[in-house]
Amino acid sequence: MLNGFAIAFGIGLLIGVERERHKDNPIARSAAGVRTFTVVCLMGAVAWSLGGRALLALAVLVVAAGALAAYQKNAKRSPGLTTEFSLVLTCLLGGFAMEDGALSAGLGVVLACVLASRSRLHHFIGHVLTPQDWRDMLAFFAITLILVPLAPDKAMGPFDAIHPRALTLLVATVMAVSAAGYIGMRWLGPKHGLPWAGLASGFVSSAATIHAMGRRARQDNTLAAPAVAGAVLSSIATIIQMSVVIALVQPSLLQAMAWPLVVGGAVATLYGLFFYLKSASSSWSVEPQNPGRAFDLTGAIGFATLLAVVIVGSAALNAWSGDAGVLVGAALSGFADAHATAASAASLLAAGKINSDRAVVLTLLGLTTNAITKAVLAFNAGGLSFGLKIVPGLVLMVSGAWLAFWFLV
Repeated sequence: MLNGFAIAFGIGLLIGVERERHKDNPIARSAAGVRTFTVVCLMGAVAWSLGGRALLALAVLVVAAGALAAYQKNAKRSPGLTTEFSLVLTCLLGGFAMEDGALSAGLGVVLACVLASRSRLHHFIGHVLTPQDWRDMLAFFAITLILVPLAPDKAMGPFDAIHPRALTLLVATVMAVSAAGYIGMRWLGPKHGLPWAGLASGFVSSAATIHAMGRRARQDNTLAAPAVAGAVLSSIATIIQMSVVIALVQPSLLQAMAWPLVVGGAVATLYGLFFYLKSASSSWSVEPQNPGRAFDLTGAIGFATLLAVVIVGSAALNAWSGDAGVLVGAALSGFADAHATAASAASLLAAGKINSDRAVVLTLLGLTTNAITKAVLAFNAGGLSFGLKIVPGLVLMVSGAWLAFWFLV
């Protein structure tokens, strides 16, 4: 209980300090400051501890009445309702802190950040966000919040290889990756924004990142160098994620895979840094001719369609592979996801069905075939020039991993 009161006090103090700073603005001066918000948050905590939800509801009504009275008094000077609604929410957070302190504290921090970002949010919406950006954002949320939940969550189609929800989620993922590149470019400029966005987006999907970067390079050839850097750097995330997956499923396999992962990751890092430094040191204008769109729906659908074809083809070959199913299955599953192959190999090793060397071979097969998928996506999305820059990095990464296995393991 004492912990809940401490969290409520901290929430009220945090939001109150932000509102106290807001009171320094004579145009938008409000009655509630650090003391009011701290008292209101503690009121919610005390109400919850003494009478549960019923007494908390009464406390909220009292706070709402006081906020309404303050609003009517200051309506001419400050017509906004932000402080008044924040006061009511702070009371609720104080009561919620007695039940779930961590979540209540997190929500309090979010509220404080939103309140502190008033001018930046207004500037972003009024001067940075374009009408096209807003329409694309609506399309993204429609897919994410409507289509993904409604898509069938089961395998269907030829060889039961098509999973509608997974493919719909993949479309949303590619759009999000494309948006990350767009935001990074608008924020840091294309020289630095695209490479860093590519590295970060690689943890979501390296294949999707390569496709999105290729589309951006094709839209504006002046962005080719930073887009290539972002696409190549995304492969580093593949190695890191694979290491994490293996460590979680079967740590002993991570020891056997240590040299292949280190060498493959080092090669990918060096190749990516080469293009990053080349992009950063180039003399072309930092303003792209065509910044593109935040959410590339057409490109996302094309990516999902191409990957669906690969998955169906892999499932067909797997169904016809007979007794060679383990090796063939590992290679074919890698076309869609290298991490799934690594997890499968680690699981088989943990169950004692294969030895360590066999598990390493299966994992590297998945990494190899996944690189083939990335190469196809690079040529498909970015054209010949883009693909020819991506493929050597993929070849070097995979070759380094295999050579490390053959000579160092």
